[in-house]
Amino acid sequence: MARRTTSSSTGTSPSPRNRTPQPLPRRRRTFGDFVKAFGAFLALLVLLVGVPGALAVGVGWPLPHGAPRMDWLQREISVSTFVNALTVIVWFAWAQFTACVLVEVKAALSGVGMPGRVPGAGPSQLLARQLVAALLLVGAAAASFTPGLSQLGQSLEGNQHGSVAAAQQTPGLFAQQQEQAASSAAALAEQAADAADAAAHADGAGATEHGDTKYYRIQPPEGRHHDSLWEVAQRHLGDGRRYKEIYQLNKDRTQPDGSKLSEASLIRPGWILEMPGDAHGGELVEMPDAAPEVSQQVQQQIHDYAKTGDQQRGGAANRQNEQGDRDTAHIHVPRQRPAGEHEAGGRERHEPAAAEAAQASQGAEDGGFTFGLPEALVGAPLLAAGLLGALGRRRRQALWQSALGAVGGRRGMEPPVPTGSAADAQDALLVGADPEGVRLLDLSLRGLATALAAESRPLPTVYAAWLGGNGDLHLQLAQPAGKPPTPWQLGQDQTFWMLARADAEQYEEVDTAAPYPGLVSLGTMDDSRLLLNLEAVPGIVSLSGSAADRAGVFASVAAELATNGWSDRMTITLVGFGEDLTPLAPNRLRHLDDVEALVETMEAETRQRRGALGAAGHDSVLTGRTGPAQHTRWAPHLVLLATEPSAEDAVTLAELAADAGRLGIGYLVGTEGGDLPGAAWEMEITGEGKLLAPLLGLELDAQLLPVAQQRAVVELFVEADPERDPDGPTTTPPFLVDISEQGRPAVYARLVGSYEIIGLEAPDGERSPLLHEALALLLLHREGVHPRVLSAALWPRGVTEDVRDALVERLRGWLGADPDGTPRLGTDEAGRLTLAKSVVSDLDVLRSLYHEATQGKGADSRVVRGRLLTDALVLVRGPLLADRPQGRYGWLTHEIIDAQLPLLVADIGLALSAFHLEKDRAEKAIEALNASMNSAPRDERLWNELLRATHATGDTDRLKRLAADLVTRSGARGLPPRTEALLDELLPAWRTDGAAVG
Repeated sequence: MARRTTSSSTGTSPSPRNRTPQPLPRRRRTFGDFVKAFGAFLALLVLLVGVPGALAVGVGWPLPHGAPRMDWLQREISVSTFVNALTVIVWFAWAQFTACVLVEVKAALSGVGMPGRVPGAGPSQLLARQLVAALLLVGAAAASFTPGLSQLGQSLEGNQHGSVAAAQQTPGLFAQQQEQAASSAAALAEQAADAADAAAHADGAGATEHGDTKYYRIQPPEGRHHDSLWEVAQRHLGDGRRYKEIYQLNKDRTQPDGSKLSEASLIRPGWILEMPGDAHGGELVEMPDAAPEVSQQVQQQIHDYAKTGDQQRGGAANRQNEQGDRDTAHIHVPRQRPAGEHEAGGRERHEPAAAEAAQASQGAEDGGFTFGLPEALVGAPLLAAGLLGALGRRRRQALWQSALGAVGGRRGMEPPVPTGSAADAQDALLVGADPEGVRLLDLSLRGLATALAAESRPLPTVYAAWLGGNGDLHLQLAQPAGKPPTPWQLGQDQTFWMLARADAEQYEEVDTAAPYPGLVSLGTMDDSRLLLNLEAVPGIVSLSGSAADRAGVFASVAAELATNGWSDRMTITLVGFGEDLTPLAPNRLRHLDDVEALVETMEAETRQRRGALGAAGHDSVLTGRTGPAQHTRWAPHLVLLATEPSAEDAVTLAELAADAGRLGIGYLVGTEGGDLPGAAWEMEITGEGKLLAPLLGLELDAQLLPVAQQRAVVELFVEADPERDPDGPTTTPPFLVDISEQGRPAVYARLVGSYEIIGLEAPDGERSPLLHEALALLLLHREGVHPRVLSAALWPRGVTEDVRDALVERLRGWLGADPDGTPRLGTDEAGRLTLAKSVVSDLDVLRSLYHEATQGKGADSRVVRGRLLTDALVLVRGPLLADRPQGRYGWLTHEIIDAQLPLLVADIGLALSAFHLEKDRAEKAIEALNASMNSAPRDERLWNELLRATHATGDTDRLKRLAADLVTRSGARGLPPRTEALLDELLPAWRTDGAAVG
């Protein structure tokens, strides 16, 4: 079980460092700035003065001089009328642009917040903002232009204040981040540290004389904009980086509400701040009594606060916060409900599946077998489930592509069986995967989005999600968003929304976009798994540590984002690593060679997204995802940069990331030392596998994917790539049986259709279903199944070793031994459980019959081929394990047998049809094809062959009825091109013939 410890309790792990993030370098004015300012002045002069002057001189008064009469409306539109109409439009545009310039100039000179919005003037206001900014860049007023010159032109519509907004007075996960301001500067301020600011405190204290002391009262939030120390310093000291002086003057002094300033990023409305002596601005108060606009209550608060100055600072560091239960300096794992509240009926609950990860180191006890990925995947259930699902889709794609490319020829049915480290990786995936957890997470998030949309409420900004050991889901919001929709509940405070697992299981699939596709697992703490929402972070997330340790985190994040089941479309850009990871998801993963290419790409995309949001009238991608364009826009773009960028590139990325939170763009950047300009959140990975974020209060057991294990996983995907081998999967089944009379098996299991076992007595007791399920799993994996894989399949939520071993022994006793005394359930050299050749299934026989008919004796003997194919088709009694109990056999979702079996049956039907058509037995061919369609009703090849066989009967009406049925079945998608071409050949009038259509 993961356990939270302080830095001193981690033993060999390095002490967490409280680092002050490096602010963006101050920009010096250059000759180019003066040229831009002069150009902006000329442009403003032309637009504000030249345009109206030209209109007045060149066109004159465009409106009628009197009231229009009815005959005026009936006149033909002349050139003069058209010009006058255009002139009126230009006058309106000029008036709107002039208003934008006035608003921007007023905001720039006042230095207070973002400028107001001129209705309907998105592009005009953007142009005005850029021109005014360029003009003021060389003036004294530029120092007070907030939220900073780097933010100019980033907002097109609405009251947009930059990055993700946050609330105040909200304890819990990332609560200290919830007071962040709109600009990138505020994101930097959030990670200030006490020790690094000692020198700044000395300078600031010297500049503050008693007689010059001024006070500032933190303002309440306006919309999504919240006050911050950086913005206060920017407005009243002329430099946001001087927030350190304000922090040191007020650190640990008791505020009017009883709390204290303990983090530079955490301030609350109503707090009082002592300011340096050179502070200026109308919001400051030198003496409370001299400010008539300040209420008596506030005056008294300022008087009381002034008395706590030097006296309070001496011993403040040794006193506990008076509101310890509202401490926001650290992250608190959401409180979990007792397990008894969740377990009511259903399957027996055993030791949590996470315990399997803790037992991975004991693999040597299991017959000397050790996993290739004991920690990387066995302990990463969401990552393993995503990889396993993606691998299954890749193998199915290989089968289907092989089927489509093998018309008229033979093809294989079996993907290659992994060996070595790849086999170990597959075992670890099967053991660690939690597909049910992924499914519930996806349903829960989409269900929440649907419920909020039904109430016309926007999606709240979510910083992170916690998956508790009891299955509950806790979402950490950036700010309180009211009461959540049913069945969600408020968690431990207003910033937690909680959904119990039992309620999540009631959700059904809905057609809505994934609301939070940027969630990705980072690790575990106190039996809870943390998923960080990368696209919601208001800036860059930096990751420090050694290159090898960082690589494990980056690979894990990339692999989970590329394959997770709670996302739709997304783009993941890998820089400095991961070129070999692209086979995991070629449609999602993109690799760039260097930071220069990344900057060029992200500058263009950032501009495009800002423009698209403004044009659509959305404040952020979250509002866009709930609108009518939810399936076509606002997919996240997550950038993973493993190598530390240069100082210049880091500044550029920080400026791009300042507004990334609302644009759906996330940045995870590696750094050697941890001091990265523009880093909103800082994390560190240690050599002991701990992921530390001291300023966030996090100490996680990190989720990693080391290089060796990463290669093994990639090998699985490369082997399954349909483009890798033009011949597709192998043509030889993994297990061939003797189909002669002498090869009669001792134990015969019928899996194709209803599950039946011949040759064994039905086991007694409640363990019978488990024994049947275990035997089915072994029959579908003749290469062998490791005991851990078997236990993970039978008990998805985990089981103790003694229960698993007892079941294996019971299964061994049930199967018995062959006449020579060899147990029918054995163990191979790798520790995997294997079945003797005397235990077979009808699926083994089916594969062997088809193989013998097409590549064995039947290839040279027509009579033998016909008999073998007929015998094979008789074995098909329905789908695989047709009557399996609900809630069991969940491991079949990892298999591709559901794709293999219909293709195999279709192959048998096609081969038998061809056998009969060689002798002009069209009716027999149709009978074989219809039998195959019972198991493979959507196989295009069967329908095309059925059309040919029906055409061979010479019955045109019958062919028309079949064509009409085929058109009806195809629905709105229409017929496949090959089928259309075949109908054009066999029934030229099918498109217009009423019989064919109806």
